[in-house]
Amino acid sequence: MNDLSLFLPCAAGVEDFLAQEVHAITGRAGADLQVLRAGVRVHAAWRDVLALNLKSRLAQRVLVELAHAPYRSEDDLYAAAGAVAWEAWFTPRQTFKVETTAAGSPLKSLNFATLRIKDAVADRFRARAGGVRPSIETRSPDVRVFAHLAADRLSLSIDTSGEALFKRGWRTDKGDAPLKETLAAAMLAASGWWDPETGAVADLPLYDPCCGSGTLPIEAAQIAAGLPAGGQRRFGFERLLPHRAEPWAALRAEAQAAATAAAMREVLIFGSDVSHRMVDFAQRNAERAGVAGRVQLRGGDALQRMPPSERPGVMLLNPPYGERIAPGGFAGAGRGARETAQTGDDGGEFFARLAAHWKKHYAGWTAWVLTPDMKLPQRMRLKESRRVPMWNGPIECRLLRFDMVAGSAREKP
Repeated sequence: MNDLSLFLPCAAGVEDFLAQEVHAITGRAGADLQVLRAGVRVHAAWRDVLALNLKSRLAQRVLVELAHAPYRSEDDLYAAAGAVAWEAWFTPRQTFKVETTAAGSPLKSLNFATLRIKDAVADRFRARAGGVRPSIETRSPDVRVFAHLAADRLSLSIDTSGEALFKRGWRTDKGDAPLKETLAAAMLAASGWWDPETGAVADLPLYDPCCGSGTLPIEAAQIAAGLPAGGQRRFGFERLLPHRAEPWAALRAEAQAAATAAAMREVLIFGSDVSHRMVDFAQRNAERAGVAGRVQLRGGDALQRMPPSERPGVMLLNPPYGERIAPGGFAGAGRGARETAQTGDDGGEFFARLAAHWKKHYAGWTAWVLTPDMKLPQRMRLKESRRVPMWNGPIECRLLRFDMVAGSAREKP
């Protein structure tokens, strides 16, 4: 267990930041650390598996790669999966699930491919355990097996995370389409407010004026407090045969000691939202996350809120359309009004007014806005100084940087 090949998937556009974080957690570099599309591969030990699950804020999962093999048919998938020593990872008394993805695969049915891999795993156990085989559980399995089909090669991995790592364990109150914690961390890294390689945070106030249930400010506050991302949840590796309780307890104690050492760090972190209900959600989430005393959350319209700090800092936001970002007097105006905002008919007006408000009251601040709207700078009548490609699930977005100065920031034609 000291020479494992790990693959850590992440959102597209986050790979370089994840590689920096993996280097910081494991110390691996050079040939042991590869940046791939939508993920990072690292050669590491079992202890690194535990540490990456506990500490990574950018990875979606930690997968142990067990096999790579060429294939042309479903029978090839069966043979490759049957050659893996699954009995070294779990027992026939546990349940499992096979999850399959594909990119350019010539096979016609992903479901049939999944079935053949599942049969191979079960048949191997039956042959080695006196006819006993593990059961399939699709909702909450003990073990997850991941298969990826490229054009002519199969990759088989076993998951060590369990639930996806963006589920930190503290967000039980949430609104519609909440920002994933992993993407919030990626935004903090891309803005430069957080350095995933050193763990340092900028000596600048941070403010999210459309904070919703508080994901961005809470993630930032946990980083500033030195709290591990997965400190409040369980992991899939706890059900695998290589797991030992003593090293895991020692690693958690080490992380807690590091958080205690960082507790003296003073960072100004703010969040606000036009929906007071969402602010209540954010406050409860902050309490569960252990950072209620480190983040200031308020209700208020983004078009009217004054800077929360006398010192200019960083604004970071993922503004949704709809009632949460609506101008004053519009929020909660009814279903028809929300639908109008979501179509963008009033979104352009909102963003133009928001930019005017920023130029008037937020001179010296840097604003970073995550959006799928490539024409947002035109709507805001601002010129972005940087565009960072970033995917929000299947949605291609840009994290846009605007440097706020008094007056117009666009050149007149």
